Amino acid sequence: MRVLLLILLAAGSAFAQKITVEFDQTADFGKYKTFAIRNGELNSKNPALNNDIIKKRIDADIERDLTARGLQMVSGRADLNVRYRLGSSARKEVERYPAGWRGLGTRVVRVPYTEGTLVIDLHDTGTQALVWRGIAREEKNDANQIESKLDDMVRKSLEKYPPKQPR
Repeated sequence: MRVLLLILLAAGSAFAQKITVEFDQTADFGKYKTFAIRNGELNSKNPALNNDIIKKRIDADIERDLTARGLQMVSGRADLNVRYRLGSSARKEVERYPAGWRGLGTRVVRVPYTEGTLVIDLHDTGTQALVWRGIAREEKNDANQIESKLDDMVRKSLEKYPPKQPR
């Protein structure tokens, strides 16, 4: 019974959101004042994550969070072009734990889950170079639960913009 409890606790921590940020260390992020959302792609086979409502929601979240960071959204030429991709895939995690008489056997359990990934790219319009990338990964039991975490995925990614550059 203790082993089963430990496995359930470990499985819950495995489904935590992960944020990764990459950026061009030579870019001067202080010069960027405006942005435009140019392209958003939804690459999920699940209809809960692949529709115009989701795209509008992500656009609005990006606009809200970049505006809160001091940037201004424009419809024409901008300092930064924003592109994003949202995808999801079905995964299975294999867990093994002792079972049987005196725990001498092994029980194998396959736990299905969905991994959703949102990648937000910021491109310098002057050089056409990628200067910042935020990658948010969320693991949930199904895609409908990923949909409810999209706001957090955008917010937590863009909290790391502008990056803290080494001096």
